[in-house]
Amino acid sequence: MELRQLAAIAAVADQGTFSAAADALGTVQSNVSAHVANLERELGVTLFDRSAGRLTEEGEAVVARARRVMAEMEALLADVAAVRHDVSGSARLGVIGTTGRWLAPLLLDATAARYPGVRLAVVEGNTTVLETLLLGGRLDLGVAQLPVKDDDLVATRLFDEDLVLVVPAESELARRREIELGELAGMPLLLPLPGTTLREELDAAVRPAGFELTPKAELDGVRLIASLTFEGHGPALLPATAVPEFLRDRWASVAVRGLPRRQVGKVLRRRGLLSAPARAVAELLDELVAAELTAGRPGERGLHPAGNS
Repeated sequence: MELRQLAAIAAVADQGTFSAAADALGTVQSNVSAHVANLERELGVTLFDRSAGRLTEEGEAVVARARRVMAEMEALLADVAAVRHDVSGSARLGVIGTTGRWLAPLLLDATAARYPGVRLAVVEGNTTVLETLLLGGRLDLGVAQLPVKDDDLVATRLFDEDLVLVVPAESELARRREIELGELAGMPLLLPLPGTTLREELDAAVRPAGFELTPKAELDGVRLIASLTFEGHGPALLPATAVPEFLRDRWASVAVRGLPRRQVGKVLRRRGLLSAPARAVAELLDELVAAELTAGRPGERGLHPAGNS
């Protein structure tokens, strides 16, 4: 089994056809076909259903492992370079949208200043999507809402964040600044999809109060919910940092007594070592969040040190 065979089947999975995979790899279609055929022969299975144009079940399993093998090879090369005090290579970070809005600019600037040889790729997604990408080896680390659900992932809390009701600044609720949890009963809200981490947390918070949240719409992605809220489609329960500074004269964040803070953490695969570039980015994450939390305004933006009530 050769790395180029694994690269070929992964490229076919990503691109959908052998010709597109060849273009992505900078080779010809016959080479890709030969690599995949040789791998199928060695494993004794069909990896790609040519008639249907998709991976077989065995192919899905092989591609998942192939991506992790190639990620480890890239990490090996980066670690060897780091031994020579040259931290270079790629680091792939996944981040939930509302956190990425303020954290990604800080991280991009800090990475460029301290590790100019590191190519940082940032992927935005909800926690469920980020977990899948981490497990498949397509991300090195993630910043996601806790808890994570898969035992093959391990998380460290970075900070806690207030969850608030976002309403127009001229509304009666905005003038009150804080409401009771029970006042959410019957209020039509833009909500995350059922089964997402944030939705489960919100549902768990109101359940003891004897009611269920009323969805005006259920949407995939907190940033999408925030965007629709800011366009006037309805109030929403959002992380405090979802409301950017330039909109705070038009939109108010109303505290909801009894609504817990969401926990945000750094998520890694339990097995395997981070490459030198990924380790550098992970360390920068810790530094940047700590600096943000100790900048003389703790809690001002709704962010709090992990575990503080």
